[in-house]
Amino acid sequence: MMKLSMAVQGSLWSLVALLAFIAPSSLLAQSEQEWKYDPKLLQPFWNGDVVEGETVLFIRDAQTGKAQANLLFPVAEILSVRNSKGDVSYELGKDFLWKPDSRSVTLPEGSRIISRLPTDLRRPAKSQKYELTHRDGNGEILFGKELEYAESQTCITYRRKGSDLKSVPKALGREALPKSIDRLKKKEPFRLVVLGDSISEGANASGMYKTAPFQPAYPELVRRGLSEHYVAPVELTNLSVGGRDSAWGITQVESVLAAQPHLVVIAFGMNDSAGRSAIDFKANIAKTMELILEKSPETEFVLVATMTGNRDWVRLQHELFPQYRDVQLELRRPGVVVADLTSLWMEMLERKMDWDLTGNGVNHPNDFGHRVYAQVVLAHLMDP
Repeated sequence: MMKLSMAVQGSLWSLVALLAFIAPSSLLAQSEQEWKYDPKLLQPFWNGDVVEGETVLFIRDAQTGKAQANLLFPVAEILSVRNSKGDVSYELGKDFLWKPDSRSVTLPEGSRIISRLPTDLRRPAKSQKYELTHRDGNGEILFGKELEYAESQTCITYRRKGSDLKSVPKALGREALPKSIDRLKKKEPFRLVVLGDSISEGANASGMYKTAPFQPAYPELVRRGLSEHYVAPVELTNLSVGGRDSAWGITQVESVLAAQPHLVVIAFGMNDSAGRSAIDFKANIAKTMELILEKSPETEFVLVATMTGNRDWVRLQHELFPQYRDVQLELRRPGVVVADLTSLWMEMLERKMDWDLTGNGVNHPNDFGHRVYAQVVLAHLMDP
């Protein structure tokens, strides 16, 4: 492995320490009791013609007072507009406006939908517990510890008019994960292990905070999706811990093996992006798989190429995200697939803003983002 410079090591580990605190220190247990499972929520949004509950955060122009947000696709028909909790529905004409075939949705005067000024999403320098310096040097990004961003976001379900999405995940299915899929199709007990950072731990999913709509984070969504699709018993062991990185993953191999996994999801990269080289990142992921396979040769793997962090946060080296994706793609072989969130997330952010999709303002997905994570992973494990 290449050695990191002392400066890079210092930057990396200071970020890891920071992110260990940014991840909720004691995440609440997931609650599925009130979450309404619907297979439509786990269908890839790039398939079919309906996008379920895409999130936006309406930003109001300080001069004109007009509030606007963009969707991923041109809209043929808006089917529902609700707040993030799902307990308030909004009315066309009264609360929102849109033009057919446009991606833009606007708010008329008197709308009940929440909107924010750009300044609402900033804080003065060194005024928050964690220093999240904005790239333009003008203060800090507003940090959301729990569901502060979700409370400002709106969920829109719509029928899209076509799709020009280029980063559609290519499902490899039985070709790449034959043992896992065969076992699921036979309805045999299936053990799934997830090893990752705070995203995989579930930070900023509403279910973690016992708040409507009580949606679990993506690892549980994957478990639930497999169980429902195959009508099979699927057991999840989630070993993910906030603030951890790919080097830490190597140290957790014995815990992974103790769960006797049929499939291991390895999901790092966000915390590595303070400066770990792609070569070292690849070596860490490869070593983790190698040690697992030494004692569990039948185990298969999904490697998650992470979402990208807020483009305006100075601490992340954004050029590393596609590099991490590329080196994970080099590790593909029968029994190993890559769930490429990186390419998809980057293309989503060509059409939307970070505040539309974030759970905490800097490096976690919201409920919609956790569903996208699950959809990309499940695309390799379920028929379209």
